[in-house]
This record gives sequence, C-alpha cells and structure tokens, in this order.
Amino acid sequence: MAQDWDIRPRGETCHKCQGPFVEEQVYFSALLFSEDGYNRADFCQNCWQTVQPGFSPYSTWQGLFRPPPPQEDVLKKETAESLLRHLMEDKDTSQRNAIYILALMLERKRILVERDVQTRENGDIIRIYEHRKTGETFVVPDPQLHLDQLEHVQQEVVAMLGSGQETPSAPGTPPEAAAAASPAAAQAPEPEKPAQPATPNKG
Repeated sequence: MAQDWDIRPRGETCHKCQGPFVEEQVYFSALLFSEDGYNRADFCQNCWQTVQPGFSPYSTWQGLFRPPPPQEDVLKKETAESLLRHLMEDKDTSQRNAIYILALMLERKRILVERDVQTRENGDIIRIYEHRKTGETFVVPDPQLHLDQLEHVQQEVVAMLGSGQETPSAPGTPPEAAAAASPAAAQAPEPEKPAQPATPNKG
C-alpha cells in the first residue's frame, strides 16, 4: 500500500498547457491517489474548466500562485517545520502521531493551511495541507487522538525539538489541549477556499 503521508511540490507551469504561472494567478490543484502513491497536478483556470468533465481526483483546491522563495530561504526553516519534513521523508510509521501534532503546530503558526479533508472507506481521515510560501502539499493522516493521549505525544515532540523554543500546547491546560486535538479549533482564518470541481470559479 502507498505511504500514508507525503509531500508534493506545486508545479511552476500548468499541467495541461505547460504555460508558466505568474504571480497572483489563480491556480487549481488536483491530488490523485493510487497504489503508487500521491500525484499532484496544477492547472490554469482555462485548462481546469476543460479537464473537469469526467475528471475525479482525490482532492481539489484553488489558490493564488506566489513564486517560491530563494533556495537559501527555503532551507532556513522553523524547527518544527524541519522536524516535520524529516519525519515525513523518513517514512517511519511509528511517528504518525508526532507528524500530526507538528502539522497542527505549523497550521496555528500560519505556515501551513488546511486545504481539504478526506475520509477513506475504512474510516481513516486524511488532512491535506499546503505550505503558504512554497506551495507544497503535505498529506497528513489524522490519528484521531484522544485528550488522554496528547500528553505523551506532546512530550515526544518536545523531546525531538530539543531546544523547547517551539512546543505544542501544554497538556495540563484543557482549552489548549482541546485546541491541539481539534484541527477545527486550531485552524486560522484563510481567505482561499477549497475548489469545488463542479463550479471552478467559486472561491
């Protein structure tokens, strides 16, 4: 079976017409899932309207294209972001809970924005985030943690972060713990909305 989590880069050109995206241009993203894993395709508005008939991707959303920062800036990550990338690339299934908590932390810091939520037939919940600066897609499974599980996971994350400068909400404070457990409570306002495949012009 394909890896549960993944990081997919945003395209610099339209998947269909190959035209380059320009700053502030509306783009439409489609995430496809197969036994080989996730694949992302990005489209300009005109091409998106032509591919919609019969096109059934796993997830879709729209955004405004912003050129990625220079490579030297990309490498200067927040500690939590570096750790999240490392754990996702390492593909260690024992770190599912830590990956989820780190994604929530970055969402609350407005580094990631949640674009979609998908529920598989087996009940698994998959949360799809997009990096606000680089446009990368982060596919993160939701382990549906209970409040009594948070303290242990948060301690693990704090230990991995090491410096303690970026830490999850303290588990001893119920409102903060509830926010860490609930993506809806943690989500920051975001003007860009998930795209509706049947009506691509809606925001």
